[in-house]
Amino acid sequence: MKASVKGFHDKQLGSGALFEDIYLLEGKRTPFGKYTGSLSTVSPTDLGILASRAAIEASGVPASDIDQTITANIGQASADCFFLPRHIALYSGAPLASTALLTQRICGSGMELLGQAAEQIALGKANLVLGCGTDVMSRFPLASYSARQGFQLGRPEFIDLLWEALNDTAAVPMGNTADNLAKQYKLSREEVDAFAMRSQLRYANAREAGFFEQEIVPVAAKGILEMADYKPRKYRLNSRESVAADEHPRQATMEQMAKLPYVFSKEGPTTAGSASGIVDGAAAMMVASGDYVRANGLKPLGKLRGFASAGVQPDIMGIGPVPSIRLLLARMGLGNNDIDCFEINEAFSAQCLAVARELDLDQDKLNINGGAIAIGHPLGATGVRLALTCLKTLQRDNKQLGIASACIGGGQGIAMVVEAC
Repeated sequence: MKASVKGFHDKQLGSGALFEDIYLLEGKRTPFGKYTGSLSTVSPTDLGILASRAAIEASGVPASDIDQTITANIGQASADCFFLPRHIALYSGAPLASTALLTQRICGSGMELLGQAAEQIALGKANLVLGCGTDVMSRFPLASYSARQGFQLGRPEFIDLLWEALNDTAAVPMGNTADNLAKQYKLSREEVDAFAMRSQLRYANAREAGFFEQEIVPVAAKGILEMADYKPRKYRLNSRESVAADEHPRQATMEQMAKLPYVFSKEGPTTAGSASGIVDGAAAMMVASGDYVRANGLKPLGKLRGFASAGVQPDIMGIGPVPSIRLLLARMGLGNNDIDCFEINEAFSAQCLAVARELDLDQDKLNINGGAIAIGHPLGATGVRLALTCLKTLQRDNKQLGIASACIGGGQGIAMVVEAC
């Protein structure tokens, strides 16, 4: 069998690709640091390097075999971010002649880069690809787009790119899209809060069982990232101690949740407690051809079977996973009952609940270890994290097929089917 790809598109339904003989070797992620927390002083490039080095080591492959590096980074949060793909590649040990690029599909970028890596391999343009998503949302800058043209005395114009990232200027702010879905699917405040509580509880149980230790690489309090022929890169955490666990998860009671005010609309039901966390983090995975796997005697985590994306109305962007999942399953000749594990990004409780209701999902298969309401959602890294967590869950539970999926700001959805080895 040789690596291959079969693309598909439908003007009404979306587009995607099905793969043969494409493998996800292994992956690692940094802890996800809370807003202005421990990781907030580290550039997304450095976090990407740390996650990538760990993924390479865990995969048991030499970095010198990397043919391409594909990255995702949504908020350019350091002065050298124009060079982020190339710097992550070089400081992770990729050969000088290998190439690096950046992809951007907002919240779906991490899955998009894995799909693009598979396409490059299937086209014969690579045998081994490093994929890395990274965002330090705490460092999203204040920007002035008009300062070079001058401004009136005392009236410089600055905008907060983190705040602006939460608003779709063609429609409504992201949180309003969740409230719109809550209204459409008749979701009560209590249901939405209960889903958020469930996410936190499931995460806490999985963490207590040591589940996340297998995917997290600790980050030292300070460090120097060195690679021959290049200038050393120094970083220092916004704390004096190393970080080995996610910082955003928190426990609360339903009574405490009920006291939180609505954030986006007067009717709600979305609150700070039922929205994904603004966090900092990076995640990386190694993607390889079957020929490479067999030639090197590797034992991969799983296969990448296919992925698809679809467009939806911007004002209900959170429903995006529905058409992308339906399209992909239909093209693969599968149904919901064939899937053992669903990792669907929890942008908001109401959004994820609406997706689950529309797809009639068994919630015992949905976000088994908690989701982004507990862990957080560093935009460029989330898709890689979802795929990694999905495969680790399948491996732990001795199951076969999983779906990772996310809604995307602006009105899109993306989905990926993975198969445990």
